[in-house]
Amino acid sequence: MITTHVLDIARGEPAEGITVILELRQASEWTPIGRGTTDEKGRVNTLTEGPVSPGTYRLTFDIGAFHRNQGLSVAFFPEVKITFNVRDPDEHFHLPLLLSPFGYSTYRGT
Repeated sequence: MITTHVLDIARGEPAEGITVILELRQASEWTPIGRGTTDEKGRVNTLTEGPVSPGTYRLTFDIGAFHRNQGLSVAFFPEVKITFNVRDPDEHFHLPLLLSPFGYSTYRGT
């Protein structure tokens, strides 16, 4: 399972309403396999409907629209892409995103 959580560290709150797309790399092409929107707790738990296969995955976060909704006329970062490898499909992969208007950070969560 692949999940994510977005926290707006500039406001100290979960980031609600961010569109997240999950893609799988096949050769040199990316194929969308899941999509979701962060809820009131900043979480997306519905990107995959079951186990994933080993491979290289990418999460894309549309943070430009989120920041415009927060009052920024032009977002410095329009999107964030996190690319990661899944080796053991039985594991849970949780990738939080810590977000501010001019920076972001991520890590493998639990």
